[in-house]
Amino acid sequence: MQAMVLAAGYGTRLKPFSLCRPKPLFPILNTPLLLATLERLQHSGFTTQALNCCHLSEQIVAATQHVPGLIIQEEQSILGTGGGIRQMLPKISAEPLLVTNGDIYHSIDFQTIYEQHCSSDAPISLVLHNYPRFNNVNVSENTIVGFGKTSRGSSDQLAYTGIQIVEPAILKGIQPGVYSCIIEYYRSLLADGVQLNAIIIDDCFWTDMGTPADYLQLHEDLLIGNAPVWAELEAKNIEPFFSSDQAVIDQSCRFADWACIGRARVGRDVVVKRSVVWDDAQINDGTEISEAIIIPEMYKSPGY
Repeated sequence: MQAMVLAAGYGTRLKPFSLCRPKPLFPILNTPLLLATLERLQHSGFTTQALNCCHLSEQIVAATQHVPGLIIQEEQSILGTGGGIRQMLPKISAEPLLVTNGDIYHSIDFQTIYEQHCSSDAPISLVLHNYPRFNNVNVSENTIVGFGKTSRGSSDQLAYTGIQIVEPAILKGIQPGVYSCIIEYYRSLLADGVQLNAIIIDDCFWTDMGTPADYLQLHEDLLIGNAPVWAELEAKNIEPFFSSDQAVIDQSCRFADWACIGRARVGRDVVVKRSVVWDDAQINDGTEISEAIIIPEMYKSPGY
């Protein structure tokens, strides 16, 4: 089985943090999300793995150089969700390709949805769920009939999870080497009568980690037990105040509600509340941090 991770975006809504680190490398419980995702795919049986990257691509290349057999596509400009996959086609086989966004954390079983696609007659399967904030895919009897206001007839609205399985040949209609939105391409396929299958997942945990608030909320959910912790995160003894074994934390430091501390230095009389501190960050004596993301490149996030 083969899979591709989309990891090329700018992470605009996560600025200023995404100016110094690409969003797929944001740590989740001190492990970069991209590395955990690739390992999770490997454990699910996807022996062929690929990814595309553009923004701060050198960091992604460096972080994944130890992943055996990984196909890395560095793009000189953003090709979009359609263009990036299209550019990858000559590098992969003709078998079904699972594609996942590189900024999502979820409890969806990759192997199960891949098998569901393979048992269908459709060339494309989008994995959907009910998430009112993003519900804009129109579905009728497990078939996608439209996106947003372009639906045909009576349908329910669900949200795209950012995971799909496609037959690579169907994507050859995308012009190579130029920007393309995959949803716009799928709209054109629908207009031509191509069937788009809906794999509907009920009762899953899912978040897209698109904003600083989403990123912090994910950590809260993980640390207080509201979200499943991937085995690939290698996070042991999960509790509301979670820290790396290599963190240097003064004994006078106080934590409130929850906090995640990487390989960082935390000074005397520091208060950390509902915050994530990345590897190599430093918090000076007497600082109070609340609902913040602390990164090495800046003392603390603006507004705190």
